[in-house]
Amino acid sequence: MSGVSDPTPGPAPAGLNTEQLAAFFALMEVSSLLQYAVDEHLRADGDLSYVQFQILARLVDASEGRLRMTDLADGVVYSRSGLTYQAGLLDRRGLITRSPSPDDERSVIVSITEAGRDLVARVLPGHVDSIRRLLFDAMSDGDLAVLGDVLGRVREHMRAAPPRSARPRAGRKTSS
Repeated sequence: MSGVSDPTPGPAPAGLNTEQLAAFFALMEVSSLLQYAVDEHLRADGDLSYVQFQILARLVDASEGRLRMTDLADGVVYSRSGLTYQAGLLDRRGLITRSPSPDDERSVIVSITEAGRDLVARVLPGHVDSIRRLLFDAMSDGDLAVLGDVLGRVREHMRAAPPRSARPRAGRKTSS
């Protein structure tokens, strides 16, 4: 990180200081450990990947249990083609359905089925327990408030120039 040079001419960019580097590596390690544990639980209890769980959870929370595929993709930081593939797997398992939008033939509507709702209800308690045990039990209420504030600001900063997989499509309104 601090030793990586810029191939463009001009002054070399400043590297990360020791505190920044330590914070970055701690964030990456915590994120990886949490992602691994959550993914392991979801696979064991529901035969779901984390992305599949995100799809189902977003649909459970959506109005009438359905979203346009593009709106679903905008909220999940995952490639659109990868998300389409994951939705296909969920569709084949009977956890969601996909159908053309009545308003726009180019859009696909994704709806959660009762089987999908039942699966989310089954895996959610263990999912919540894992997150609480691994992440929140190590924090005080003050830590949680600070972490939420800091990560919220970083998320907004990053969403201002998101990767393509997290960028809303042109002409679409985003919702938070």
